[in-house]
Amino acid sequence: MKVLMINGSPDPKGCVARAFAEMQTVFDAEGIETKTFTVGNKDIRGCVSCGGCRKLGKCVFQDPVNEIAAEFETADGLVLGSPVYYAHANGGLLACADRLFYSTPFDKSMKVGAAVVSSRRAGSTSAFDDLNKYFTISGMPVASSTYWNEVHGFTGADVERDKEGLQTMRNLARNMAFLMKSIALGKEAYGMPEKERGEFTSFLDA
Repeated sequence: MKVLMINGSPDPKGCVARAFAEMQTVFDAEGIETKTFTVGNKDIRGCVSCGGCRKLGKCVFQDPVNEIAAEFETADGLVLGSPVYYAHANGGLLACADRLFYSTPFDKSMKVGAAVVSSRRAGSTSAFDDLNKYFTISGMPVASSTYWNEVHGFTGADVERDKEGLQTMRNLARNMAFLMKSIALGKEAYGMPEKERGEFTSFLDA
């Protein structure tokens, strides 16, 4: 099994990285492979709604998004992690996630999703909400923990002192591991849930 972790922080050793490292200790113990991409320090542009991905099966822009997409397709779980800027997630991560989810034709159903945010003081719950919406529109079960999936601090060293936050990360990773393994067993025993398609409400004639 594999978990893809996308760090939206520009600091590869910052607060989100420390939270991810705590989760990884659990994934390692559970025998789950992890692959991490740091995108907050990359030049990633937003979607321009060109429709090229419908023809190519991937985004037309050649930046880390297509490389991440290949890992996402084979992953059983996805973690999106971001520092909080102006009470929302990093813009580079949102640009990456917009294109990652929109440009990829593969089914994301039953891949387990988890959002992780870090903040010095406040704004974390709105950023948390931003990231969870990618999962809930894609048929992805959302993993939770014993508190909102967040750590507090201004630096990675600060997060080291956030004992409750690190505990939350460990419990989140355990819940993700349980969900991924349970879903794998469920697929084997029962198959995937039926999915209806075809209805599209737009009220064009209103």
